[in-house]
Amino acid sequence: MPSPILAVEPHGDLQPIFDDAWYVTGSVSFKPLVRLVRNMVVLRHEGELTVVNSVRLNAQGEAALDALGKVAHIMKIGGHGMDDAYYVDRYKAKLWAADPQGGATELTEATELPLPGVKVFRFRDTLSPEAALHVERDGGLLITCDSVQHWVPHPLMSMGASIITSLMGFKNPAQIGPPWRKIQTPPGGSLRDDFDRLVSLPFDRLIGGHGGLLESGASRVLGESIERTFG
Repeated sequence: MPSPILAVEPHGDLQPIFDDAWYVTGSVSFKPLVRLVRNMVVLRHEGELTVVNSVRLNAQGEAALDALGKVAHIMKIGGHGMDDAYYVDRYKAKLWAADPQGGATELTEATELPLPGVKVFRFRDTLSPEAALHVERDGGLLITCDSVQHWVPHPLMSMGASIITSLMGFKNPAQIGPPWRKIQTPPGGSLRDDFDRLVSLPFDRLIGGHGGLLESGASRVLGESIERTFG
């Protein structure tokens, strides 16, 4: 089962990406004086909503979400899942996950999703299960969790978080998460092949579990990040 239901953390409003796709920038208190931003993506098909990298919303935000359609699916593509339990309980939504513990439906590249034109990308060489979603329409949108994070300034992120993330190496656009890479890389191995497959997908926009929306040129920028990281 997902984690216990947690309280609402500060967040922004639903923002459009393109037709039938939105995101919300929320936050999480990592430690005293350190508040990180995190993103939730909402995709709609025939009145049903799929929530990716869930962020629990306040009453006003939830009303705005409900106005878009019925929350029917929750997708946990990486390590973000602290608010999944709330959505599963509140909406009786179906849970999908890269790591299908607790009865969730596993997200594999062969999985047929409830969203036409959306495909699962699975990392093959990571130590724990990790996925991304590729929305094929409107120039392409890549949705990641911690693997790729486009860090930008945001009022919800504390000064302490800004300093710590900079020290951890989050200084470039479409950044391959340094801690994530360290944790996920097998001893003596490399994740280069996974990222070469990922960047070969056609996408112009990118949004990760942290940071902001990269609105154009995302494939090119990620390619530059891959070269910078792996040489």
